[in-house]
Amino acid sequence: MANIFQKMLAGEIIRNDEMGEAWDVVFRALRLSPALNASTTIDEMRERLSEIIECEIDRSTTIFVPFHTNFGKHIKLGKNVFINHACSFLDMGGITIEDDVLIGPKVSLITENHPADPSKRKFLDLKPIVIQKNVWIGAGAVILPGVTVGENSIVAAGAVVNKDVPANAVVGGVPARLLKTIS
Repeated sequence: MANIFQKMLAGEIIRNDEMGEAWDVVFRALRLSPALNASTTIDEMRERLSEIIECEIDRSTTIFVPFHTNFGKHIKLGKNVFINHACSFLDMGGITIEDDVLIGPKVSLITENHPADPSKRKFLDLKPIVIQKNVWIGAGAVILPGVTVGENSIVAAGAVVNKDVPANAVVGGVPARLLKTIS
């Protein structure tokens, strides 16, 4: 039988009564976040976020605070990633950011949703987000559960992305739509 963390990463519906160990991770992230957001050097920011995500962040990756996560354990960061100020990652469903990705300020990556059925509305419906190599996500963009942003693509500032983005595409708008391709 899968544990709660395996169920989360598998994209299963999570009932409230299954959240026991997961709440421990949430409270740990909340407890560690003030130290991250009080950091004054890139090295300190990298070290504090490494502690939250339970994986050492490569020295080529830069994170500016404030940075917010409600879980942390399911964030995977590649090399040479840049995350600007005031980003929010809700990562229970898993967030993978590959190498050479640029993330603008106030970007939200949200892997969590709730079922439409009112009797199950407080359950979690989790789907992973994957940001492939060399993607640029503009300021204030929102990436929703289950989305993969293809290699070399650009997500325009303020876009709300609810479907996969193909490689070498520029998308924008609400909901995001293809604006052009990159040759």
